[in-house]
Amino acid sequence: MTVYFIGAGPGAADLITVRGARRLAACQVCLYAGSLVPRELLAECPPDARLVDTAQLDLDQITAELVRAHEEGHDVARLHSGDPSVFSAVAEQMRRLDAAGVPYEVVPGVPAFAAAAASLKRELTVPTVGQTVILTRIAQRATAMPEGEDLATLGRSGALIVLHLAARYVDRVVEELLPHYGADCPAAVVAYASRPEEVIIRGTLDEIAGRVKEEGVLRTAVIMAGRTLGASQFRDSHLYSPGRDRHGC
Repeated sequence: MTVYFIGAGPGAADLITVRGARRLAACQVCLYAGSLVPRELLAECPPDARLVDTAQLDLDQITAELVRAHEEGHDVARLHSGDPSVFSAVAEQMRRLDAAGVPYEVVPGVPAFAAAAASLKRELTVPTVGQTVILTRIAQRATAMPEGEDLATLGRSGALIVLHLAARYVDRVVEELLPHYGADCPAAVVAYASRPEEVIIRGTLDEIAGRVKEEGVLRTAVIMAGRTLGASQFRDSHLYSPGRDRHGC
């Protein structure tokens, strides 16, 4: 039997992938993050599936549930918000399953930053303006950042930067980015991207913190800063250029 780590997407139930929905519909056991995953998705599970909310479980308890289901001969859906490849806490679960000899598969999902970009109606990479996107977070009491991954260091690139899990610390984010991006740099915060309660905040880097506080945004948000967010004068991409050789290799 197999454990399927499924990216549930950023919030809207219909943003799960077709593959994710099919895997979910075929699993007799589903472990889901109740505080983040939309409950509408659970309707995709078989009517008699065992549903386990992991919001109050620690890693050992979650692993025990996965191993137990495997030993009972059941495929397991492990629903995570967003995409399992970033900030999902999937790595330690896979490590535990490797040690237990339990097979698993990862099904990608729509990440929060992609949903936020869609809500902003922006392409994050724009020709001649910016071709790099940095996905990161900031150090908190629970988890330190590795050496060289602090905002002061990452900000030197000037690339479009996307911060997860940082809305509560927006003042600190702005303070560390201002010397590298400038006060007039476009910035945005999107909370609950793709959900009915979505909040979109736009501004410049020097004013975004105040607007976030006015809206009362503290969690389930991404912060973005970079010149591509406001780019309007840029060269067309070579992809669709009339001068591109479309017959060559």
